[in-house]
Amino acid sequence: MEITEVRIKLMDDPHERLQAFCSITFDACFVIRDLKIIQGTKGPFVAMPSRKLTDRCPKCYTKNHLRALHCSQCGAKLDDERAIKDNDGRAKLYADIAHPINSSCRELIQQKVLAAYENEMVSSKDPAYVCTYDDYGEDRYATLREPEEQAADEVRLPTPEDGSRRIEPAAQQPGPPHHGIATPSRDAAAARESHHRQSSDDGTFGAGIV
Repeated sequence: MEITEVRIKLMDDPHERLQAFCSITFDACFVIRDLKIIQGTKGPFVAMPSRKLTDRCPKCYTKNHLRALHCSQCGAKLDDERAIKDNDGRAKLYADIAHPINSSCRELIQQKVLAAYENEMVSSKDPAYVCTYDDYGEDRYATLREPEEQAADEVRLPTPEDGSRRIEPAAQQPGPPHHGIATPSRDAAAARESHHRQSSDDGTFGAGIV
């Protein structure tokens, strides 16, 4: 197995611990991305791609990062010391996605990546330098919607032809009460009420009751 290509993406601030991202290609057919070159106390070293470890909230079962103090779904307060610790007492918060399983492979990756990193540092001083690391456009800026499109989505108040907006004054006298919408059931009820009132007035109401 050989590392046939290494691509480096340098960070803007050289004083940060994270010096660069890189990708490595094995035998010109398999790529591993998002390796990190980190400045340690004894010099730079290569960190393999990793993911944040999570656990589930006991109330709503939503996954949360082990450093989260509250559940992102229900807001329940979580224990801040719940992460598993290694032999040195450090909390294990990340897990490698891909990593070497023996020291010889790790040393090979470390040597190739750090050598490519040094070469990239020299090349970056050239005015015509172009980074070859493919970040899939993650550093580009999002495009804004056109003002016409935004205006089309907004609810606009009707305006007169001259474009002015006018607030009508309050009425001096209250208007008549609102009338309900006529429906067949309401019409039938009104007819029965009218017939009942007429029957009461002519004395025929209850004539058939003994």
